[in-house]
Amino acid sequence: MTSDRPPGHDHRARVDLPDWMRHPTPKRRTPARYVDDLIESWPALRATRRAVWHWRDRTRWSESHPNLVAVLSFVVAAVLGTALVTGAYYLLALAASSES
Repeated sequence: MTSDRPPGHDHRARVDLPDWMRHPTPKRRTPARYVDDLIESWPALRATRRAVWHWRDRTRWSESHPNLVAVLSFVVAAVLGTALVTGAYYLLALAASSES
């Protein structure tokens, strides 16, 4: 009994990709890549880069206390808005009183 399927070693890719996708051109050496190689070649700079990445990935206080931050943000915005409106009203009143 013979199989209708070809043997395993004659497997063809399901999608025939163009040659430029199969063998892309090498990456260009941009200034950013030179800086990256420089940073990776010096242990102190590499450690500093890793420390910055670790610091950026930390859990921020605002992420661990979202409700408190929302209330505090609202209070700060309300106080600043009130101060701006009051200041504008004061300046308007000051300008109106100097015209008389």
